[in-house]
Amino acid sequence: MNNIKTAALLALLSGLLMVIGQAVAGHSGMILMFIISLGINFYTYWNSASMVLRAYNAKEITEQNNPNIFQIVKKLVHNAGLPMPKVYIIESEVPNAFATGRDPEHAAVAVTTGIMNLLTDDEIEGVLAHELSHVKHRDTLISTIAASMAGFIAMVANMLQWAAIFGGRDDEEHSNPIALIGTIILAPLAASLIQMAISRSREYLADEEGAMMSGKPLSLASALAKIEHYAKFGVLPGQSESRVSSTAHMFIINPLSGISSTMTQLFSTHPSTESRIQRLREIASRL
Repeated sequence: MNNIKTAALLALLSGLLMVIGQAVAGHSGMILMFIISLGINFYTYWNSASMVLRAYNAKEITEQNNPNIFQIVKKLVHNAGLPMPKVYIIESEVPNAFATGRDPEHAAVAVTTGIMNLLTDDEIEGVLAHELSHVKHRDTLISTIAASMAGFIAMVANMLQWAAIFGGRDDEEHSNPIALIGTIILAPLAASLIQMAISRSREYLADEEGAMMSGKPLSLASALAKIEHYAKFGVLPGQSESRVSSTAHMFIINPLSGISSTMTQLFSTHPSTESRIQRLREIASRL
């Protein structure tokens, strides 16, 4: 059901791009936006791992220089029948983790130094199982495509706003002013809502799959509670809020959860930690 929902939401994002093109520049604009959406999807597919790892200055580790984390990942991928991903460390006291990559054969998982200091080995295993579940279901690719498309829609809407203000359009007789205003105001909002809905649906699925992969749902629940508490202190050190926001969907807990605590669940990249913990407890009761 989550996979069907995700496909429908991604199709809706692509459709939104095409509607923007139709409203602004007619049939030719719709075709152009469709081509652009394909280009965004392909570029993101090929470069998703390198983009996010570079943004956080992640450093690759080996079995020799960090045997504990490496062995946990090795055990989990063996259990799940996955290829061994590259494993990275981010120098940050804020405990968090994420997975990225275009497919299981080109995947990477990253953890912060803070998470290694805060969590027990069982809790770290639960977190890494969650991240490897994202890898298994190609969730990082799906979420990155959604984030890229939503960002592009917002950029187009902003450009249209400035063009409308300064009269930069030469084909006003062919345009619909009501559609233009609606595009400027509503398109970024709709794109954001769709992106957030995709992210939340994948987080629930990764929690469930990760709990089964590690066999330790209560350890994952405990880890989520600890990470949530620390995440509320602020963004990752050295990163601007805007940069962290653009990749927040990738983390196991939104690193901006403390900053955005007053926002509604509709605009959250993650379900509430309380609801996730409750679901994990229900899974544990069935094991």
